[in-house]
Amino acid sequence: MKIRVLPDDIANRIAAGEVVERPASVVKELMENSLDAGAARIAIDVEEGGRRLVRVTDDGEGMSPEDALACFGRHATSKLYEPDDLFSIKTLGFRGEALPSIASVSRLTLETQTDGSIGTAIEIAGGKLLSQREQAFPRGTQIRVEDLFFNVPARRKFLRSESYELSQITTYCTHYALAFPEIHFLLKSANFEILAAPATSGFRDRIFQVFGKDLLDQMVEYKKDYGRSGVKIHLFTSRPHIQKYNRNSMFFFINRRLVRDRIILHAISDAYRNILPSGTFPVVILFVTIPYEDVDVNVHPAKTEVRFKHQSFVHDA
Repeated sequence: MKIRVLPDDIANRIAAGEVVERPASVVKELMENSLDAGAARIAIDVEEGGRRLVRVTDDGEGMSPEDALACFGRHATSKLYEPDDLFSIKTLGFRGEALPSIASVSRLTLETQTDGSIGTAIEIAGGKLLSQREQAFPRGTQIRVEDLFFNVPARRKFLRSESYELSQITTYCTHYALAFPEIHFLLKSANFEILAAPATSGFRDRIFQVFGKDLLDQMVEYKKDYGRSGVKIHLFTSRPHIQKYNRNSMFFFINRRLVRDRIILHAISDAYRNILPSGTFPVVILFVTIPYEDVDVNVHPAKTEVRFKHQSFVHDA
């Protein structure tokens, strides 16, 4: 059998299998792009749990017409320039896979404008460029993703109920609202407001906004700076009488990146081993600041797994 290079549209659909699992994946990737673009306000609108529509609008730096078109090329990114940059990743996105992957399995419209440049609107369906036109927009970017998986019926069939898909979207929006209290987040579903979190002064005020006074009053706040190592910890953890029956109330952030990490999970479980009954879990909101060169985020396309250079130090901290 002769070996050949796959066409871009097929390659993008394969990449989409890892990057775009469900509508919440689209929201996550687009929010990360908005955060990397320096947005102060991010609005997320969804319909039918994101199946019919995901729209993310930001007031970030926007893109020039050239960059707007280039961002749909595979591995096109503004965040890496040299091979060594992979060992010190400071942005949430960096792989250059998300937009072409999303565009390959949806009907996507991008509208963007940056300072000193004309605005641009681009329409793509199933990875095929339909149109590009110049038009004036407010500074920033809006991306509409409609009919997700319209050309991959097998993937669309495995999406769950509208309420479940919306809950996954809400979870991601909540995570990033917690990690970036200085940014205004707004999530709506069919014009019904799910999350409204205006910019605030810090993590404590954001927790109050998102979870309310009752839970905040039951949390213990702890901070520690490990000096020359560059590691800092800011932890909010529940008192022993607050018990959850799953890990859904455990939020871990490394350099404000949402992660799922077994080392941190083991450290938290170890700390509560003789305090909570078996099968119950605390509420934990943990922010770890660590030198970028001491953590590898290029582990999986979803970018939620990390590897630490000094694993035992992070665990014991």
